[in-house]
Amino acid sequence: MEEGRGYYDYSVCKGSFLNEYIWQSPVSRLKWRGTMIRGLFKSAIYSVTIAFLFWVFVGCATAPVTGRQQLILIPASQELSLGVKSYQEILSKSKLSQDKEKIAMVEGVGWNIARVASREYPITKDYEWEFNVIEDKTPNAFALPGGKIGVNSGIFAYTVNEAGLATVIGHEVGHALARHGAERMSQYLLAQLGQVALNVAISDQSPETVRALNIGYGAGATVGVLLPFSRLEESEADHIGLVLMAKAGYDPREAITFWERMAKAGGGKKPPEFLSTHPADEKRIAKIKQWIPEALTYYKP
Repeated sequence: MEEGRGYYDYSVCKGSFLNEYIWQSPVSRLKWRGTMIRGLFKSAIYSVTIAFLFWVFVGCATAPVTGRQQLILIPASQELSLGVKSYQEILSKSKLSQDKEKIAMVEGVGWNIARVASREYPITKDYEWEFNVIEDKTPNAFALPGGKIGVNSGIFAYTVNEAGLATVIGHEVGHALARHGAERMSQYLLAQLGQVALNVAISDQSPETVRALNIGYGAGATVGVLLPFSRLEESEADHIGLVLMAKAGYDPREAITFWERMAKAGGGKKPPEFLSTHPADEKRIAKIKQWIPEALTYYKP
């Protein structure tokens, strides 16, 4: 702006992006906006395509035992680091059991399964196995990348014996070996990319339309993709766990009675399977029965 003048000299930005937009007619602006939206949409589609190609050439992994092809975009080193960090956070917020009998059982069964996993699966070469019993009445257990395993004291009411506990630990180690955590993160990354592409494509719609479409996309992605994948991963961990426990010297047939006890304890108070992250009890047990013959080929009492 010149001294003493009351206007801005727009010629200084002649030819600029902003100047071209300001001096366009309303119709031209709409055309310009449409061109920009299409360009952004193409960029988003390009990003999704690159992610897909990255999966094909780099992120394609194979799950142990089942041979299922997986989409994994998270490096194993990063997954390992996240697993160790998460385990430390969980332990820092938990009360560890002082029950020597339960601790000895978890360590004994855990190390037997860990030796099988370490012997047969290269992904465990950097694992530092660790086993802890957590004072918690909730019947649950977990295994994180890096060989970090936690077992709630509440699960012992259902395991009954070492083979029952091997069912639990084998299942959780199966999740870690198949890298289900990294697979889940990869699925969420792609779902978010899809939502970005959707929002670019509908950016010229009313706020109400955008909101409705985003809600629909979120529900569709969850019920149609993410939850089914979660149930598939749970079932896959059952399958891997059966093989692990059998190779470690535990009768895989005990898995049936364990899950029957768990199903009975649940009392049928579960959401419909299509809204659940876990398979329905009857389907889970039926699948396990199908896999028992295979697992028994590895069982040497």
